[in-house]
Amino acid sequence: MDFAFSDRCNEYRDKLLEFMEEWIYPNESVHDAQIEESGDPHFYPPIMDTLKAEAKQRGLWNLFLPHSGWWGDGFSNLDYAPLAEIMGRSPIASEACNCSAPDTGNMEVLTMFGTAEQQEQWLRPLLDGEIRSAFAMTEPDVASSDARNISLSIERDGDEYVLNGRKWWTSNAFHKHTKILIVMGKTDPDGPPHQQQSQILVPVGTPGLTFKRNLKVFGYTDNEGHAETIFDNVRVPASNLIANEGDGFMISQARLGPGRIHHCMRTIGAAERALELMCQRVLERETFGRRVAERSNVQDWIAEARIELEMIRLLTLKTAWLMDTVGNKGARMEIAAIKVAAPNVALKIIDRAIQAHGGGGVSQDFPLAGMYAGIRSLRLADGPDEVHKMTLARAELRKYDPEFRTDGGSSIAPGGGRG
Repeated sequence: MDFAFSDRCNEYRDKLLEFMEEWIYPNESVHDAQIEESGDPHFYPPIMDTLKAEAKQRGLWNLFLPHSGWWGDGFSNLDYAPLAEIMGRSPIASEACNCSAPDTGNMEVLTMFGTAEQQEQWLRPLLDGEIRSAFAMTEPDVASSDARNISLSIERDGDEYVLNGRKWWTSNAFHKHTKILIVMGKTDPDGPPHQQQSQILVPVGTPGLTFKRNLKVFGYTDNEGHAETIFDNVRVPASNLIANEGDGFMISQARLGPGRIHHCMRTIGAAERALELMCQRVLERETFGRRVAERSNVQDWIAEARIELEMIRLLTLKTAWLMDTVGNKGARMEIAAIKVAAPNVALKIIDRAIQAHGGGGVSQDFPLAGMYAGIRSLRLADGPDEVHKMTLARAELRKYDPEFRTDGGSSIAPGGGRG
């Protein structure tokens, strides 16, 4: 395994670090102030257009795409990992570089499975940053950690499909530029469990599609929003179906693998910034006649943070390397492992950074509280920790019992013999 950064990666790292210092960090407060002054938590701040124009002019655009095509030459996962980490240090950098979820996953789906017409109508303006998109998969009435539970119906009616059901956590729904949703539902409820689902494109504004309300995250209203979404006899052309009926589960697996590693890469960047802020804070402040940095427990926090960050970074780089060399399926166990490890390590570091900041740590004067809320949600997004742990444990157990089941049965007879 060779995790050395390529020449191309190093070139873009330098460009991106410069962009962060010159444009992103100085404008974080401007971005937040413009939203607050508008009185609308979903207001699109004008500074973002300035940042996007600068990023595009510098060539820091669509860095996430691992595929090459008419849109240009993609980056390998290993090349993208350190770039995503840098962007993860700020809540506004990914959008500025057209590398933010859920657009990244939606663009990859259209790249891999979209028809030429779907790519021209939706992928091209997404890649150009002219529009944004949303992804509607999770539902409030079922445990969506098991995607087979999804119940929104997608029924064929002549040259159209009709959608009925309710979704929530439709991320990006309230962004000013969101024009298209990718929706997952059931086209064949009686089919094989992993072939009942399909994915389909639903334009914003289609009759019967309603964003009922925004869902807050720990009391925060995210700028792009997370909607409870109602589909009431929503009709779209049959040509809006992505790939074929029954391909929805397969498409979601292809989509979520890269999405999960992107989340982990950005999470490492956020944790690095939290560690940086913690070190600066404890060096600047005194308690009982000594700098906070001199306290042994604080030094333990800092040392443990560095050790754990290096561990999850190496596991993330290994995962990216495997995705590049043996494919997403071959890296399935590592993807599950980092999806559990990265948010948990980051939350531990951010929590200690908050503690080191005292009351300021939970205020809006520092980015730590917002970081914590966002990263805590990653322990649920794209599959909860428990599902990924189950995947890992099942794989380990099947090394010793290939027929091991997790549905309540057992392939081992009492006494240890095989049943």
